[in-house]
Order: sequence, then C-alpha cells, then structure tokens
Amino acid sequence: MRTGGQILVEQLKQNGVERLTCVPGESYLAALDAMYDADIDVLICRHEGGAAMMAEAYGKLTGRPGICFVTRGPGATNAAHGVHIAQHDSTPMILFVGQVERAFLGRGAFQELDYVAAFGGIAKWVVEISDPKRIPEIVARAFRVAMQGRPGPVVISLPEDILTEVCDVADAPAVEAIEAAPTHADIKAFSKLIQSAQRPLMILGGSRWTEAGCMAVADFAVRYDIPVATEFRRTSLFPAQHPCYAGDLGFGQNPALSQRVKDADLLILLGARMAEVPSNGYTLIGSQKLVHIFPQAEEIGRVYQPALGIVSTPDQFAKALSWIDETPSPQIIRGAAAHHDWLKWTTTPLPIPGEFQYGEVMVWLREHLPPETIITNGAGNYAIWVHRYWRHQKPFTQVAPTSGSVGYSVPAGIMAKRQCPEAPVVTFAGDGCFLMNGNEFATAVQYDIPLIIIVVDNGMWGTIRMHQEREYPYRPIGTELKNPDFAAYARAFGGHGETVRRTTEFAPAFERARASGKPAILHCLIEPQAITPAKTLDQVSRGE
Repeated sequence: MRTGGQILVEQLKQNGVERLTCVPGESYLAALDAMYDADIDVLICRHEGGAAMMAEAYGKLTGRPGICFVTRGPGATNAAHGVHIAQHDSTPMILFVGQVERAFLGRGAFQELDYVAAFGGIAKWVVEISDPKRIPEIVARAFRVAMQGRPGPVVISLPEDILTEVCDVADAPAVEAIEAAPTHADIKAFSKLIQSAQRPLMILGGSRWTEAGCMAVADFAVRYDIPVATEFRRTSLFPAQHPCYAGDLGFGQNPALSQRVKDADLLILLGARMAEVPSNGYTLIGSQKLVHIFPQAEEIGRVYQPALGIVSTPDQFAKALSWIDETPSPQIIRGAAAHHDWLKWTTTPLPIPGEFQYGEVMVWLREHLPPETIITNGAGNYAIWVHRYWRHQKPFTQVAPTSGSVGYSVPAGIMAKRQCPEAPVVTFAGDGCFLMNGNEFATAVQYDIPLIIIVVDNGMWGTIRMHQEREYPYRPIGTELKNPDFAAYARAFGGHGETVRRTTEFAPAFERARASGKPAILHCLIEPQAITPAKTLDQVSRGE
C-alpha cells in the first residue's frame, strides 16, 4: 500500500528520471515528501517559468522528458512559458501541476484552474488524474506521448487528495519511444532522387537525433558531396569544420545560403520543418523538388508538398543512409563551394561601433574553448553574433529556443551545467533577457553550478528597438532600459562578477571567472548603435 505521491515518484524512477525541477507548493506536498526518499536530484528553483525552462533544456540535452513540478493556478500559468518552448522546439517534457481536491473541482476553489482549457492549445496531451490507481498508467502514457512522433510537452494535473490517498497498484513498465524507420523502398526512392540531382541541399533540424545519427549524415554528405545546412538553433547537429557544412538558416541569414536554398533542384528536409524563421518568412521554398523525412506523418505535407515523404525519425533515416551502395556520379564541387561561402561569412567579424567588439570576443572564445563546450542563449539580437561566429563541433552543444523565448538562456545554462558538469557551459543573455529569469542565478549558487553568463548590455530591448526604428524611425518609445550593475548582482548572490567595457578586458575577465569555480556573470557593455553584426541602429532608421 502506497500513497499516490509515492506511486507517482516510483513511476518516475521506473522511467529513469535522474533529476527534476520544481517550485514547491502545498498542492503537491505528498509528492514532495515521496521525493525525500528517492534517488532523484531535485532542483528547487525561484520561479516556475525558470523551472519549466530547465526541464525543457534537459529534454533537449537527453532526448528523455524533462520533469517539472509546480503548484496550482499561478504556478501553472508561470510555467506555461516553458511548455510553449517545448511545443515549438519539439522537446519531450512532462509538467506536473497541483490541483484542488476532487470534491472542490468546478467550484472556483482557491487557485483552481481548468488545465485542459489552459494548456490544450500548446501541449500534446493534457490530463487530470482522478484515481490514484491510474497514476502508473497515465504517467507511462505521458512518457510515450512526450517522446513519440514529434516530441512535445505533456501536462498532468494532480488533485491534492489523490496524492495522499493510499492504494495498492503495480508500477507500469518503463517506456521507450517507438523509432519509426524508413523501408528499403523509401531508401531506394531517395537514392534515385539523389542520383539525378545536380544541386541537392540537405537541411537538418528537429529532435530525436543521436550522436551516431549525426555522424552518419556527415559520412553520407562526404560520399555524395552534398551541402548540408542546419535549421535555426539546430547548428550542433552538423560539425562546423565539415567540408560540406553550408551554415545555419536563422535570423540574419547568409545571403549566399538563402540563394543556395532557392537554387537547389532537390531539398532534403531531415527532421526539419522549415517554419517561419529558417524559411525566411516562407519565401525560400517554391518549385524545388522536396524530400521530407519526419517522425510524425501529420507534419509531412503540412506546409510544403514533397515529391517523397518518409515517416521516420531523423536518426533512423540517417543510419539507413548506409544502405545506399550506388557509386556517386562525378559532380562539380558542391560541398566545398557551400562551405567556402560559409567560411567567408563567419571567419572575420565586421567592426562595430564602440570599444567592445563583440565579434572579436566570439572569435577568442571559439579559439580558446574545447569542442565539448555547451552554448546556451535566449532571444534577442545579441544572439546573432553567437550563431554567426561560434562553431559547434559536437552534437547537443547548442541549447537555445527556436520559439524565440526571451529569458531562456540562464535556466537552460544551469541545467546544462548540472547535467554535463565536465563540459564548460557559456550562457549568453541580453540585458533584457537576463532579467527575465536572472533570479535563477540564485539556484546556480545554491547548488554550486559554475556556469559563466555573458550579459551583453546595450540598455534597451534591442530587437524590438531595431524593428521600431525600421517601421517608425526616430520615434523610440517603450524600449529603453535602465539596468543594474550585473557584476555586483552576481557578487550579491555569492557568485563571481566582473564588468567588461573593452574588448581587451574580456579574455582576462573570462579566465578569472573560470578560475573562480563559482557561477559567474561578465557584464559586457556594448554600444547601442551596434544593433547587428552588419548594421548600426542609425542605418536601420535610415532604411539602409
């Protein structure tokens, strides 16, 4: 005989949960109590939004659902931010939310919320458990729903009394996602298209990859001399040093790569969906012949109609590429030309206004940090420099939101360092981005998680200001920020903090931060005119 809370926690352990995040609440105290005796790393966070984003980052890093517990009502709505990221980014995640007792449901009780109505549009599945005997069944199904097909978030509502009620029920077995794979007929049809293509281009994206799958694509690209690009914030799926790497399709795209997509006679979307950002507002794909490989059939043909659609995880398809044994026909140099265009775009940063040359800082970091370094960022123009000048060499070293969520970088960096303690973790945040969830720096200090956070401070909501100046030039309103001393902020929490005003100050400050062994913030002051790597704010205002 066990309480519902004990049954729930045992079911998490059954599914290999090693850590979870939460903000405590009285609505799920029985589950918290069960965690006391469980061998699970419980990270107590300072805000439900940060807790949910940490769980989402865990899903990105591991491919298993990130687990987050929050209390009812306001706790749940705060956590919705992380659920939205998981939905957009195809990340497996399970959010457990406290609920009022069953007898109080529908009466407008304290902090009561209809979770099916609140989360139905952004979660893959929302369910409220009404009987503690069904906890194993529902939790097992939640793991399966979160991981299979196109991964995403599941929300489970936990009425308070089902967690305290005692019953006798067996645990459900551990869940592994079904791996949809291509047939030999699929690969044969794909091979024919490859053989006849003169200007093929492969675009990688999505989730459900392994390191072996990434390596298989890299090997195939060499054999057939196929340029390979990555979708927005999926850059680490393909090694930057690879001779066929063509670059990433994000904000501030390399015009040469955008044109290469348009000119392709065969586009291969492997795990990718080519949504608004990578498709540059749905303008890059038109008459090209298209192959779309995706783990969920409903996504194939949703926007673009393919000549060949294959229901398969990208990882399984990548491994099946070894079945192709035809000898590639002699071709012009395709991969090398695409890689050359990318190197021109990313090797030497353009000078920007001010004494802090952000591009030079990125070059220093890529030359002095090891390949296993994990980079996290949120949303904002500051991230354009990161994506353009950093070079990912290993899979799963980029943790960033394709949803464009401001405030993601700090919680994601904390989880990345907790999950991968031996890897350096560098987190980039704009001044506005940092203060969305910068309170989680306290979590990093509490658990001795020594990530390094680079706060790029231009004193404004930079991306919004850029759009504002483009649409309504010289009429700024609502975008200026008066910021604290972020270095002092770090020291106040018990971390390491330094201010960087000039490029020459950065490297010594970074090395001191690394040597401190503490969570650290480097407060880097950048000239507001330096709005992108290529344009000043005044140039945007003038429409140049």
